[in-house]
Amino acid sequence: MSKKTQFKTTVGGQAVMEGVMMSGPAKWCLAVRTPEGEVVTELHDTRRRPWAKWPFIRGVVSFVNSLLMGYKTLMRSAELALGDELEAEEPSKFDKWVDRHFGEAGSKIIFGVSGVLGVVLAVVLFMFVPTAVVNLVDTYLVQLGWGKSVLEGVLKIAIFVGYLVLVRRLKEISRVFSYHGAEHKTVFCYESGDELTVENVRKHTRFHPRCGTSFLLIVLIISIILFSVVTWSDPFLRVALKILLLPVVMALAYEVIRLAGRYDNPVTRVISAPGLWLQRLTTNEPDDAMIEVAIAAIQPVLPEDPGEAKW
Repeated sequence: MSKKTQFKTTVGGQAVMEGVMMSGPAKWCLAVRTPEGEVVTELHDTRRRPWAKWPFIRGVVSFVNSLLMGYKTLMRSAELALGDELEAEEPSKFDKWVDRHFGEAGSKIIFGVSGVLGVVLAVVLFMFVPTAVVNLVDTYLVQLGWGKSVLEGVLKIAIFVGYLVLVRRLKEISRVFSYHGAEHKTVFCYESGDELTVENVRKHTRFHPRCGTSFLLIVLIISIILFSVVTWSDPFLRVALKILLLPVVMALAYEVIRLAGRYDNPVTRVISAPGLWLQRLTTNEPDDAMIEVAIAAIQPVLPEDPGEAKW
């Protein structure tokens, strides 16, 4: 592929435990390095309904699909990455109790409950806590007026950034962030028209404007603007209304991130800048072995005609 064929692509993915998932126009592939050093790939068809591509609708669909796909591939990557270590581990008393009462469905139930608790925690951290703190400040310290929505937004972003700073200190998460960097660099290599080799991938940047991290940051920024018109009369009512408006926020954020990923001009560079900066926390420079996994994940999902994957 020559340099003249550079383009922006819809191909992208996510990092998982000791691996990368890549999604193309018709296929998605999970590639994971096992404890034995082998790179295992699993290829699946991508199912997309026509209405799921409609503007604004596609943002909500994409977000929900990303959550479901992320959960599915993360669990599968853990099975592949841990291998015999997972089977050899002595079950805890809790594991035995779950197995005794729920059998083979026990693990799915546990993971399902964990997912629900994660959503609840996110609602509490990013919706209820900032609203409650701002109400306390406005009631007992200083009248904020229109500044309440701004302070609430600043608190949301501070919580988000603080969370990333903390979790990247964990060894396992740091490795996932390195695979995240490998994913971005591999996509950039494909978009540039370079041959997908470790040497070529290594020279590309790990910061990509279509990253999920950038998407979440844009969600927070748009929510600051949109939620500024939501009532402050009752904090619980405000949280409920924000939850109802969340699909609107996601739809708008997706269209913004799509434009930023498709075009390169002063406006899109300004839009992308905060997200690209934040990727300094969510990506690390990968080693060659990680890049090999990312290449193994992207190659099976690429269309024969690169034009099929263009924006």
